[in-house]
Amino acid sequence: MKTIGFIGLGTMGLPMASNLLKQGYPLIVHNRTASKADPLIAAGAQWATSPAEASRSADVLFTNVSNDQILLEVVFGEEGILQGAHPGLTVIDCSTVSPETSRRIEAELASSGSEFLDAPVTGSKPAAIDGTLVFMVGGKEDVFHDHADLFETLGSKSVYMGPSGSGSSTKIAHNTIVGINALALAEGMALAAKANLDPEKFLGIVTSGAANSRQAELKGDKIIDRNFDVQFSLQLMLKDLLLANDQTSKFQLPLPLLHAASTLYQMGLGKGLGEQDLCSVIQCYEEWMNRKIERS
Repeated sequence: MKTIGFIGLGTMGLPMASNLLKQGYPLIVHNRTASKADPLIAAGAQWATSPAEASRSADVLFTNVSNDQILLEVVFGEEGILQGAHPGLTVIDCSTVSPETSRRIEAELASSGSEFLDAPVTGSKPAAIDGTLVFMVGGKEDVFHDHADLFETLGSKSVYMGPSGSGSSTKIAHNTIVGINALALAEGMALAAKANLDPEKFLGIVTSGAANSRQAELKGDKIIDRNFDVQFSLQLMLKDLLLANDQTSKFQLPLPLLHAASTLYQMGLGKGLGEQDLCSVIQCYEEWMNRKIERS
């Protein structure tokens, strides 16, 4: 059985690593905040003191971190993954980062005989816990198929999207839609609340009709229950939209809804909502209309 390394035990990484351990894979873990690994170590995982140590001992090494800068440090820093990379190692990155970062890492790891897949996920925290994530994967197609068993353990679907960077490009385009849809829900609910409509009844209309979306299903009840616990944080959504903005600049492609959405999430970040769930952006609308949206 493959020995698995896992670096990055945050909102998504911890349940993903836990699911691998439950399926019997030998697991080596590392995280900047070591205490986050305690539940996994108690369940049988082995602690690695550095990314390099994790990569030396693993057949497959997953990474799931917050942004490009952290990922580059994990890979290229002192005692980074590259220091322990070896022939036969495959690194699977599930972070949302720029395609350029993914391609750079793939090229550097290739020089050590290691393989690399950019494999970001969608599904947020509940899907990570349930093992129903969807993977969008870039890299060599044969390497993708070699590790189909791991994608099946962690998710309900995995799709090969093309060469290195394709998974990252897919995730950026995907999250552009997610961010805009979440704001569409917030605006509609704000308009209904200002018209003195019952938020719960209005949400029922939305989810039963043409206005429905996955964001309405995931975030509608969270909004009216004022539950802003993190499934996917506002600051990470903003980070992903800024990555998309960077891509539009490279493509010289105007995307006005993307730019408007980025501005609204920046307002939410300015209000101190960054570490709350992305649906906390509703609090901006509540401030503008001097009224809370909540279940009757």
